[in-house]
Amino acid sequence: MTQQELHNQRLLREAEHAVLRMHTRRHFIKESAMGLGGLALATLFGCSQKKSASPIVFDPAHPLAPRQPPFLAKAKSVIYLHMAGAPSQLELFDYKPELAKMDGQLCPPSLLEGKRFAFIRGVPKMLGPQAKFAQHGESRAWVSENMPHLASIVDEISFLKAVSTDQFNHGPAQLLVHTGSPRLGRASLGSWVTYGLGTENENLPGFVVLTSGGKNPDAGKSVWGSGFLPSVYQGVQCRSEGDPVLFIKDPDGMSRDLRKASINAINEVNAEEYKQYNDPEILSRISQYEMAYKMQISVPEVMNINNEPQYIHDMYGTKPGQACLANNILLARKLVEKGVRFVQIFDWGWDSHGTDSSLAIDIGFINKCRQTDKAVTALILDLKQRGLLDETLVIWGGEFGRTPMMENREGKQNPYKGRDHHTEAFTIWMAGAGVKKGFSYGETDEIGYSAISGKVDCFDVQATILDQLGFDHEQFTYDFQGRPFRLTDVKGRVIEEILV
Repeated sequence: MTQQELHNQRLLREAEHAVLRMHTRRHFIKESAMGLGGLALATLFGCSQKKSASPIVFDPAHPLAPRQPPFLAKAKSVIYLHMAGAPSQLELFDYKPELAKMDGQLCPPSLLEGKRFAFIRGVPKMLGPQAKFAQHGESRAWVSENMPHLASIVDEISFLKAVSTDQFNHGPAQLLVHTGSPRLGRASLGSWVTYGLGTENENLPGFVVLTSGGKNPDAGKSVWGSGFLPSVYQGVQCRSEGDPVLFIKDPDGMSRDLRKASINAINEVNAEEYKQYNDPEILSRISQYEMAYKMQISVPEVMNINNEPQYIHDMYGTKPGQACLANNILLARKLVEKGVRFVQIFDWGWDSHGTDSSLAIDIGFINKCRQTDKAVTALILDLKQRGLLDETLVIWGGEFGRTPMMENREGKQNPYKGRDHHTEAFTIWMAGAGVKKGFSYGETDEIGYSAISGKVDCFDVQATILDQLGFDHEQFTYDFQGRPFRLTDVKGRVIEEILV
């Protein structure tokens, strides 16, 4: 082949390649135009792909520094109201007229076979609803007469009517709700949130716990512990009566300047120890000493409800100077207003077995409803009027539900009406940041025994809370003992149905 022929072939191949490149570009632009547009729209509307979240950058020297979540967040803070002991959904939100018709009848064997209960022995009797129900608001939500104030704001709430659990004893069930495991050792929900987001107020803890009802929850303080996370992220328990935190005042004979000098000296020793052992927990300890010093000024101020106007006290039903649920709920509003990320309220006393009047479903239970109804309603309205509800996620619920049959203990006759623990269906409600208003998801059967649609579990609730705070629960992990741990373990899905 001559030189001229070789030259011509080379020119022909270059022309073919040029045409191919032009065709490829035209084809890509023409055929993929909708795909490019879709990607652009997804970016504009915040539909980011949750595939590669940035890991949390933990700075041991500043563990509570405010951080941005990896994804778009609807909520900046959380108020979780846990009614320890498990309130009966059948006397509050799950209206079952068919159950009323069965009142006093022997329980069908099919409801007992292969099931585990805490105290039911033998064949119990069915127990109809011990309250009258009515529909309220534009959403026509069913609410009992036990919650007359809450009934007025149902159009602000999303109900989860078919929540389930696999734990039927209080302690393990409470641990599961708040730590993702029925066993000790896991980090609590509030600790995870504070680890991920820090706090917006350097003078206050990121995670505050308030208790009422005279006792701590059955699971103890582990339900607000930090587990394997650095200890700086555990909940700080405050009190609504007396000093908000024990030993927050300087001892007699110690001035504030002397206290500061003491803390500086202790932290100098800690700093030297850190240089020697390089243990990040030592830096957390230094940060906690400094936080404790700042809290001496900031905590008494924010925990003081006496300076609230009278209309607020009337609205919440507070009792300044006493330890009560209403005071704690008002304090929760004050704390999130000051930048606290997570406020956990535990109210003990909702265990409705019927063994005495305080535990009777038609006596003690009604009293507990009266204690919470007005204050919880006031919280939603108060957050809304202050423009905080759109960025604060409020959750209300217990650790499991109550059976549609009456409790029946072998060899013992309950003097009052009561219901046993029930794992298959109970109600939780949410309100605020990113949650649909006036909505109900999930349904139980005609007697409120089992979920027939929209069934969710504790992991789903946890995943949804984290999602509203800007975290993908599957990627939000912490390495411990050789593997990444997450709050939801290996389960959970975001309950998209209740989200805006």
